[in-house]
Amino acid sequence: MYFLLPRLLFTVVRHTLSLAVLPSKNQTKLANGETEVHHRPKRGWIWNQFFVLEEHMGPDAQYVGKLHSNSDKGDGSVRYILSGEGAGTIFIIDEVTGDIHATKSLDRERKTHYVLHAQALDRNTEEALEPKSEFIIKVQDINDNAPKFPDGPFVASVPEMSEVGTSVFQVTATDADDPTYGNSARIVYSILQGQPYFSVDPKTGIIRTALANMDREAREHYAVVIQAKDMAGQVGGLSGSTTINITLTDVNDNPPKFPQKNYQLYVPESAQVGKPVGKIKANDEDAGINAEIKYSIINSEGANMFSITTDRDTREGIISLKKPLNYERKKTYTLHIEGMNTHIDPRFSYLGSFKDTATLKITVGDVDEPPVFSMDYYIMDVYENAHIGTEVGAVTARDPDSRNSPVRYFMDSKEEGVRYFSIEEDSGVVRTTQPLDREDMPWHNITVMASEVDNPSLLSHVPVTVQVLDVNDNPPEIAADEEVIVCESSRPGQVIQTVTAVDKDDFANGQRFSFALPSQLPVNPNFTLKDNEDSTASIIARRRRFNHLTQELYELPIVVWDGGEPSLSGTSTLTLRVCPCQRHGRIRTCQGEAFLSSAGLSTGALIAILLCIVILLAIVVLFITLRRSKKEPLIISEEDIRENVVTYDDEGGGEEDTEAFDIIALRNPAAAEELKFRRDVRPEVRQHCGPPRGRRSPSVELDVVDVHEFIKQRLVEADMDTSVPPYDSLQTYAYEGQGSPTGSISSLDSPGTHSEQDYNYLDDWGPEFQKLAELYGEADSDVTT
Repeated sequence: MYFLLPRLLFTVVRHTLSLAVLPSKNQTKLANGETEVHHRPKRGWIWNQFFVLEEHMGPDAQYVGKLHSNSDKGDGSVRYILSGEGAGTIFIIDEVTGDIHATKSLDRERKTHYVLHAQALDRNTEEALEPKSEFIIKVQDINDNAPKFPDGPFVASVPEMSEVGTSVFQVTATDADDPTYGNSARIVYSILQGQPYFSVDPKTGIIRTALANMDREAREHYAVVIQAKDMAGQVGGLSGSTTINITLTDVNDNPPKFPQKNYQLYVPESAQVGKPVGKIKANDEDAGINAEIKYSIINSEGANMFSITTDRDTREGIISLKKPLNYERKKTYTLHIEGMNTHIDPRFSYLGSFKDTATLKITVGDVDEPPVFSMDYYIMDVYENAHIGTEVGAVTARDPDSRNSPVRYFMDSKEEGVRYFSIEEDSGVVRTTQPLDREDMPWHNITVMASEVDNPSLLSHVPVTVQVLDVNDNPPEIAADEEVIVCESSRPGQVIQTVTAVDKDDFANGQRFSFALPSQLPVNPNFTLKDNEDSTASIIARRRRFNHLTQELYELPIVVWDGGEPSLSGTSTLTLRVCPCQRHGRIRTCQGEAFLSSAGLSTGALIAILLCIVILLAIVVLFITLRRSKKEPLIISEEDIRENVVTYDDEGGGEEDTEAFDIIALRNPAAAEELKFRRDVRPEVRQHCGPPRGRRSPSVELDVVDVHEFIKQRLVEADMDTSVPPYDSLQTYAYEGQGSPTGSISSLDSPGTHSEQDYNYLDDWGPEFQKLAELYGEADSDVTT
């Protein structure tokens, strides 16, 4: 079977998919030695592609190719079928002739090829005449897509003053057509707008500068339009365009310039130091950091009195005052100011130095100034307890102007609180108005104001600090923050504690204190005091065997003298506490027993309380131990048939409750598991063969079960039970033996055993035993029956 293709546009394509029949010989040796030759066809496939043009717009279906089999004799006995992608919808085949047509317009950009399978069948038997063959129908491209710039428009930049040919930007267009077939996707770039400033490479799309020395200050923005055309730019090709907005970035190619060379500025002499007094600005046509300017004063006359800084926002030079101006001393100043770029591009050094200078003449204006104090601040001192009106010190001020107007002094009226000082209006002498106490306030801060008599609105201020000097007006006293502890084990001559003294007064050469016991009091038999002559004293025990139960607290008065002029003394009484103590290094601390005793609890009471607490704790621990000793069963299962000891805590109904519980079930396993009798039916007693071995009770006859075998069976069941965890268990069986020939005498057998005793005598015992007589009478009647 072979395939025939139509003649295509532009080129003649002759692709065939044919089945060539080549003769071959197969030889078979016969029994007589002769050779039989068999002729059969040898088939070989030669595979090629079919082509179909995309975007076919004709009224008829587009002819693709022809299928033909060598078995087709032209009599219509061969049926051709087609399967695969698009078979029956896009591609149809004439079953008789094998012609293939495309019924729809195809788009190569959506699908480039289709894989199909062809087969030739016998029309009568539907048997395959040829094996199924696979072939491809490829959609052949036409130029139906224009080039596109998917990311446009674009933004680019290039430094100004760049050389010709400097790369600016590269554009890339895409074409959906087949780049491997023809020139449909071969793109050529050209510039439509932006000449003569820029050019574009027709193959790569790189945009370059085409004009030298493009100046940003002359023109900054350019709009360049680039066209991309397929078919290698030939006539009939499709095209697309995009816009590139190119901006010239700044370089430092312009020096700063002052608009004029000479400036004048008026500054009053009252201008404050550190405050701006004027501005100056140089212009720079550049932008950004290329336009930053640093200003400086290059002459010493101006640099000593003024400073200049740069405002980064406005690029102005801010002139400030470094020292106070005085019209009476100097009336004019000349400043030479230089403005220079901070970022210089060495490529443009040939343009000259990137700086400029200007001259600024400053005229100092005369101003009526407030008085000026002789000092910036004053420090005075005065003794405490000084008389009211005592002179503390004086301040002086003068009028700095040429008129030399008189000056008046006064205190700041805004100060709050008690006024301790006043000032004389004409002389400026400061005096006390209140008694001063150094221990209360050692320093006073006041503000003195001065004004001219001719112009009271001009004021000056000066701070004045007054120190209050100390006099010896406070007696000393013992510094005892904590109580003194006396140990019961103290010995005579032992130092109990070292004490010091405090004094509110201030001594320039250090405080000196002397200590002694009051002379007017009798000699203290318990303690004495030793002056260590270093402003400390030691309390010394004079006897031994102190006992806090006998006497816990002692009082010791001590007299202290200071070293002032005149010397002052004070008496302080210390409280000494006796208690059992223990040593921790050098620190003595009372034990808890002493403090508890002071609260009113004796030693015996404390021991009794502690003993009660210990007994209660022991009872609690014992109770918890007993509770924990009761072990719970590991598994409680409703299906566990092993015997358990069951405890019932139920209250019976008394003598009338005869059906509460069948107690025989608790007696042996046979009655519990195998012989579960009904209460309303008397179980039959089994008869045993053999001579009687004495008289047995009915319960013994029921217990014929071999208990040894029963227990052994239960043991095997417990060992083989896989439904429970592997743990040891204790199973107890209550069994009453058969050793007595008369049977059991237990009352447990009374409901189910027969007795020959006559209970009629119970009727003679009175109404109290009537119920018991009825019960035994009913039991005898049942047995007889």
